[in-house]
Amino acid sequence: MPDDSLHVNHIGSTPTRRLAPDAEGIAQAARLLADGRLVAFPTETVYGLGADATDGAAVAAIYAAKERPRFNPLIAHLPDLAAARREGAFGPEALRLAEAFWPGPLTLVVPLAATARVSDLARAGLDSVAIRVPASPLAHALLTQVGRPVAAPSANRSGRVSPTAADHVLGDLDGRIAAVLDGGPCPVGVESTIVACLDGAPRLLRPGGVPREAIEAVLGRALLAPEAADAAPRAPGLLASHYAPRAAVRLDAAAIRPDEAALLFGDAQPPGLERARLSFNLSPRGDLAEAASNLFSALRRLDASGAATIAVTPIPRHGLGEAIADRLARAAAPR
Repeated sequence: MPDDSLHVNHIGSTPTRRLAPDAEGIAQAARLLADGRLVAFPTETVYGLGADATDGAAVAAIYAAKERPRFNPLIAHLPDLAAARREGAFGPEALRLAEAFWPGPLTLVVPLAATARVSDLARAGLDSVAIRVPASPLAHALLTQVGRPVAAPSANRSGRVSPTAADHVLGDLDGRIAAVLDGGPCPVGVESTIVACLDGAPRLLRPGGVPREAIEAVLGRALLAPEAADAAPRAPGLLASHYAPRAAVRLDAAAIRPDEAALLFGDAQPPGLERARLSFNLSPRGDLAEAASNLFSALRRLDASGAATIAVTPIPRHGLGEAIADRLARAAAPR
């Protein structure tokens, strides 16, 4: 087996390289991935921590860098549907969803194809595989050059707030990974929606960048409910405590307590706001897409204030609000 030093930096020994979003930067990132190294890259949702999904040692380096539980499977990223179909077996409904929403912020969990190359470790030993075709042109160019599936969970320490800018990646992983391809901020700002198309009707595993309503409109029927949080995860992001800042998170706050940080939405002006250590409004105009794009950056900013608690005012649960509420509930879960 190759020496682990080929796959993950010795912690703190070598600063992570920041690569420009041009042809040379993409080529360097592709070479590093082909060599079994870890490279963070932007998608339209968040920055992913990429490794060759066919290389078990490279995948193991993701878990080491993120300090991630081994039983939590990873999403394999591909440049197009044709490449995705070599990794997963797409039934009629999975194919309909792929054609409707790819490239884009939707992950499909499907049975493993006979031609699949995604490693057992990346799939956490499951007979299914989670696949996404991202819409980011930079991600597409990188995946095309790599020419193999790239496993890419969010580029942060496990359980921490997901990164939507290269600086966020470096804040968590500098010295732990080879490079970050800096493509600027991610426009969607929350992870992909995950839908399982296995036995029976499609099941929503995680709300995300594609609203449930849009998926159900394509399917012509309702999605089954998410699986229990304590079940063995079929896809990433399903642990009860996830996306957690260091501060405690208090949901549906009707008032702000002294020295709390405040996360607001719309025209919220809760009593006690003047006593907040720091406040941030996800979208003063009440736009859920804007709120989603700001969510993780806002949590990081409020957490950096040193407040012991982040109080979150109510946010609508429809459309992208369901994904925002899911992330906040996991951030607030017992740890």
